[in-house]
Amino acid sequence: MKRHEDLFAKITRLKKERNAVILAHYYQDPDIQDIADFIGDSLQLSQQAAATQADVIVFAGVHFMAETAKILNPGRTVLLPDLEAGCSLADSCPVGAFREFKKQHPGHVVVSYINCTAEVKAESDYICTSSNAVKIVNSIPKDQQIIFAPDKNLGAWVMKQTGREMVLWQGACVVHETFSEKKLIQLQTVYPSAQVIAHPECEAPVLARASFIGSTTALLNYAVKSENKEFIVVTESGILHQMQKAAPHKTFIPSPPNANCACNECPYMRRNTLEKVAACLETLEPSIDVSASLRERALRPIQRMLDLSV
Repeated sequence: MKRHEDLFAKITRLKKERNAVILAHYYQDPDIQDIADFIGDSLQLSQQAAATQADVIVFAGVHFMAETAKILNPGRTVLLPDLEAGCSLADSCPVGAFREFKKQHPGHVVVSYINCTAEVKAESDYICTSSNAVKIVNSIPKDQQIIFAPDKNLGAWVMKQTGREMVLWQGACVVHETFSEKKLIQLQTVYPSAQVIAHPECEAPVLARASFIGSTTALLNYAVKSENKEFIVVTESGILHQMQKAAPHKTFIPSPPNANCACNECPYMRRNTLEKVAACLETLEPSIDVSASLRERALRPIQRMLDLSV
């Protein structure tokens, strides 16, 4: 406890000295969530990054998130506590292969999930998050053909919600793809009154068992407002910290993956620690940089998303 108190005090002091803001994703360690200035999902964090007046942005998340913040704030210092905090979904869509994929589907506009590299964003016409993917796709004329990348599960769910046929890049998130339908069914027998709520990056058989499907923020809001008292939560287990804080009288059960553990944590998100947050504020490293030409091309589809998400 003493170590945490010292680190919290050090981070608070350094934040003030650096005129820094800490943005944290819901999938971060609870200690990092508690020291953050703002906690949110990808859309909310993008909006906060676009609006901040801080000189320094510490992005407690993964690489593509910090990269997006830098694209939106070229004149500010953007720090990622651990440069190895990557993303399996972004890795599943290398830009060279994606360019070739686009050539095979001429005349298509590209809607890319924000969980991709700046290079893939620059190859896209629209960026979306799980919060606004349906809205973004619905904003595109119905006679316009669409490529959706990189998450095949989110893309398939959006197709169901919109009734639009889309060409899907076959990428997936290692966390959401490994949720076990068999273990979920077993968990439902233990908690028969619990509602299953799930993120749309999960595979279709898991989503079919959910009472509610939505983005991380939508899951949080639904769980807090619902009259139900028990929930089986099918997304990265970091969100349970905020759920429990917002509704301490309710029970939240993490859905297990197809492995020998009780919950499903993103190994990349969990690379960030309090110690690394303090160290990056002290040294202003590791910092994220994006070239001017890449930034200009990647900014256009991100700005389209922000404009459509007002």
